[in-house]
Amino acid sequence: MIGKTTRLRWRRSFKRQKQQVEILSQKADTKLDRLFFKRLSGLIDVRRFVIAWVLLIVFSLTGVWFQFRTLPDYYKSTVPSAGGIYTEGILGTFTTANPIYATGPVDSSVARLAFSGLMEYDNKGNLLGELAEQVAPNDKNDTYTVKLRDNIYWHDGQKVTAKDVVFTYQLIQNPDAKSPLRSNWQGVKITSPDTRTVVFTLPHPLVSFPHSLTTGIVPEHLLKNISPAQLRTAPFNTVNPIGSGPFKWESLVVQGQNPENREELVGLVANEGYFRGRPKLDRIILRAVHDENTLLKLFNDNQLTAANGLDNVTSSIQKSPLVREYNININGQTLVFFKTTQGDLVDVKVRQALVRAVNKGDVVASLGYPVALSNSPFLPVHVGYNKDLKQPGFDVNEANRLLDEAGWKRDDKGMRSKDGRPLKFKFYAQKTNDFSNVAKNLQKQWKAIGVDAEVNLLAPDELQPYISDHNYDALLYGIELGSDPDVYAYWHSSQADPRSPNRLNFSEYKNGEADLALASGRSRGGELRVIKYQPFLKAWRDEAPALALYQPRFYFVTRGKIFGFSDISINSPTDRYNNVENWQINTKKATIK
Repeated sequence: MIGKTTRLRWRRSFKRQKQQVEILSQKADTKLDRLFFKRLSGLIDVRRFVIAWVLLIVFSLTGVWFQFRTLPDYYKSTVPSAGGIYTEGILGTFTTANPIYATGPVDSSVARLAFSGLMEYDNKGNLLGELAEQVAPNDKNDTYTVKLRDNIYWHDGQKVTAKDVVFTYQLIQNPDAKSPLRSNWQGVKITSPDTRTVVFTLPHPLVSFPHSLTTGIVPEHLLKNISPAQLRTAPFNTVNPIGSGPFKWESLVVQGQNPENREELVGLVANEGYFRGRPKLDRIILRAVHDENTLLKLFNDNQLTAANGLDNVTSSIQKSPLVREYNININGQTLVFFKTTQGDLVDVKVRQALVRAVNKGDVVASLGYPVALSNSPFLPVHVGYNKDLKQPGFDVNEANRLLDEAGWKRDDKGMRSKDGRPLKFKFYAQKTNDFSNVAKNLQKQWKAIGVDAEVNLLAPDELQPYISDHNYDALLYGIELGSDPDVYAYWHSSQADPRSPNRLNFSEYKNGEADLALASGRSRGGELRVIKYQPFLKAWRDEAPALALYQPRFYFVTRGKIFGFSDISINSPTDRYNNVENWQINTKKATIK
């Protein structure tokens, strides 16, 4: 049994331990109060600090992730990409895709895309081979041997051969076919000694002959059984034309019930078998629109990639950063042809005065867009152009002197007359904004020297009979020249004869030395050709059968950039398609190398 002494000792020990626990508890409470509860009020500030650091870390990590994702694009640029549908609106009417009949802007465009010629032009107007691998003239320039490429196929898979070339040009020569190109091929003999060779034998030497070989070739195996007299209306022309060009015929859709709202939509798809490789565009749609206002609306409504045939676009369209306008010089001329065989313009001094009275700067200012001035029957790009034999410039005093010398006296109103007859002539032009402005400007300038020019503005179909019959005193008209200086058709006296197939000598200009120079120049090459043309240029300058004004423009407007399209110079509007197989309208991001 436990003694009293032991119990007392345990009790004292328990009390000491209890006191120690109480002391420790008091110390713990004091420290907890001092170290925790008194600091608890500062926890909010600590929380804000912690949250700020967390957010900073999250933001930094997000920035690193975003930079990691986007940094590769910093080293990429926007580049053109293959594919897409190009839609072009053209002012005009579609009637045929057959290149031996195509003359209007729509027909010529379709024919150029679907058919290939022996030759074509590059974007600088230089002639080069398309179907032709080689063109070799003989020493006299009256025989040309053409060697065809060996990798050309029709859209139906048949191979293009020399038989097709011979068939095409003999078809053009056939009067029953009624091709508008026939007059240029009279007297030319066409043969093929083998499947890849064609020989053209001409009735006379002609250096410019290769420029005649740009017409599209048609397939003999599909057309040989069609009578030439029936060919113009054959289904081949509008239902399923087969060519060898960069694009294949897909469809024709006609919309609208009357001429005002009628449209023809021609669909063409990329030719997978094109000898230069598949075109980069997937499809081309040409919309033939008969009304300029409708064409402008379609472009404004973003329904067209490009428009061809507008005089201009509205200021609101021009302000769009996506719209691009092209004023492309055409290798042609706009002139006033003076009829030299009748009326008062027979007098060379009157014609010279009309030339000297015109400030061409004022004339082109009336157009409202830039053009290149013209001062010769040749263009500066032509072999034989001579800046020392250009047409005299503006000099009103000289113009008045010439008229005074010719006996044309001013009356009290400032107008001129002789023997009681006023100096007056009928001046014809096509009724367009451009020609109307030019004709009225010329009328005003001629009136300043006392000459009355009676301006007659007519629609194209109304004007054509006057042109065909040469029923005018003066004619404001545009002509195509191309990149070769052979202007025989416009200035040789034989081309003024009513029996001439085209009768393109609108001035009815006749000069023996000029005739000899024109005939000699077209039959010679190199430096000799330059020398041969000089007498013609001198006679043309001195006798003033026409007033050369400016080179016409091809106005082309696009929505967005057409990669590969060149706007340097062209010989005709359809030459805009010179490298159409390389056109691109889509873009993508690519790494810069």
